[in-house]
This record gives sequence, structure tokens and C-alpha cells, in this order.
Amino acid sequence: MAVMVAIGSIGSLLAMAEEHQKEEKVAIFSDALNHASIIDGIRLAERQRAVKLYVYRHCDISHLNALLSSCTLKRKVVVTDSLFSMDGDFAPLVELVNLRKKHGFLLVIDDAHGTFVCGEHGGGVAEEFNCENEIDICVGTLSKAGGCHGGFVACSKKWKQLILSRGRSFIFSTAAPVPVIAAAHAAAVVASKEVWRRREIWNRVREFQTLMGISITSHIISIIIGSEEKALQASRHLLRSGFHVTAIRPPTVAPNSCRLRVTLSAAHTVDDLKKLRDALCYCINLEDVSGHSSKGCARL
Repeated sequence: MAVMVAIGSIGSLLAMAEEHQKEEKVAIFSDALNHASIIDGIRLAERQRAVKLYVYRHCDISHLNALLSSCTLKRKVVVTDSLFSMDGDFAPLVELVNLRKKHGFLLVIDDAHGTFVCGEHGGGVAEEFNCENEIDICVGTLSKAGGCHGGFVACSKKWKQLILSRGRSFIFSTAAPVPVIAAAHAAAVVASKEVWRRREIWNRVREFQTLMGISITSHIISIIIGSEEKALQASRHLLRSGFHVTAIRPPTVAPNSCRLRVTLSAAHTVDDLKKLRDALCYCINLEDVSGHSSKGCARL
């Protein structure tokens, strides 16, 4: 049974864990497109001089398996976003779980974009792929689908005690205000009981894919434009048309992969999607763009 602990970023968790195990090195295997908070956490761990970092190609299980097989360190951690924030694609969790059984590593996921959105009960991407019991540590946020503030770690009681006693960002930060905790609890109740909200999100995803004619795998949709200038021009036009769609540029994404990042919600209507498509068609040629790109990563 997982327990939940409020905490800062996944990075602080990694750094804390490595400090605790500084007597022997730990190998960390990180997806090439992991979120900046994971990257910064690994850097904190590296400052302890107790880790060796391996970066595997984005969602490339074969590459990860090869790196794991060649690693001679006994302690191994694989960390990945469950749903990638800039490409909107899912980590291959089922394959990662199978690899975990083979290599015996600690599997850590950042479920920031899956919490309350994926899974029958809003339990996230691990619930969606029916592998919750195979995930060692799941870090989530209350600031996205929850509409609140703060975050949590779902983990075993053993990990909970370690975090409570050694997690510097948890120990030396102010507790969340009671109204924020109450709002987060209310959000969790709504996410669990009002299943129609998730159903509406995924209906919008399918409808937008049909309207746009591009491959879409989640409610996070990256429309690759290319240059910064074109992405900014398109973003400004969309704002004038009533849509706040941010232009994502380096260092968040790799050069020449600037994009418009659309995020769908249960509040959007089919009419909203049609108007957005029309606004997009006015400023970009949809035949020249792709739904997402996993080639390359920004140096954060």
C-alpha cells in the first residue's frame, strides 16, 4: 500500500537518496527528455560524488537495457517522466516494469501530467497501464490537474521514513497552508468521483486529432513549428484570436524544434477546438508540422 508524503521536486528526492547511500555509488539512468527538475536533482546528487549518470535515448528500451547490462554498480535507479511535458508521449511503463524484473533497479516516475487525468480513478499513468504495484516511487504535483499547489510522493512506508528524516527540501520548507491542503483534498475527491471529467478530456483528444489530422497521444499536444520566429508569430496570432498557446523555445526544447504547446481540458468544447484549428490554419501550414518530436533534447 503506497503512502503519500508532501515534498518539493523529484530532484530533491534523488539527491537525498544518494546522500543516504554515499558509502557506495549509485547508477542513475535518466530518459534523455526528462523534465528539468529531474535533471537538476541528478546534478544535486552528482555533487555528492556518489552517483554515475547514464542518459538513455528517449523511450528507447533497447538502449536502456544495454546500459543496464553493461553497468557493474549494484545499486541502480531508473527515473522517467510518465507523460512527457513537451512531446505529450507516454513512457513505455510496461516495458520498464519488465526490465525492472530483469535488472532489479529502483523505478521512479514523475507523474506530474498524468495525476488525476489518466487511469480509471485518476491514479495516473501507472494506473492507466495497470502497473501501480511495480512502481517504487511516484512523484506527482497538485498544481496541474489538481489546480492547487505543492506535490506529493507515493511510496512505501520505508521510503516515507527516509524522506521525512533526510529530505532537506521537505524538512527546511514551510508546511503548506491549511486552505491549500483542503483544496488539494477536494480536488482528489472530485477527480475520483467525477469520472466524466477524464472522459471529456479524452473525448477532446480524439476530436482534436480528427480535426487536425496529426498524430496525438494525450491531452498535451506539441505542434512543431521549427524556428523561434515562426513559433512566436503563431503564438501572438493565436492570442489575438482568443487562445493562449505558448511558444516553447530553447533551452526548454532543442534548437529548430520550437513548438506550440496545446493543453486540452474537460472545460473545452468541440466548438473551441474548431475555432482553434481555424486560427492555427491561418498562421501555419498543418501539412508542414508534426504532432510531436522525440529527436534531440535541450541542454538544461
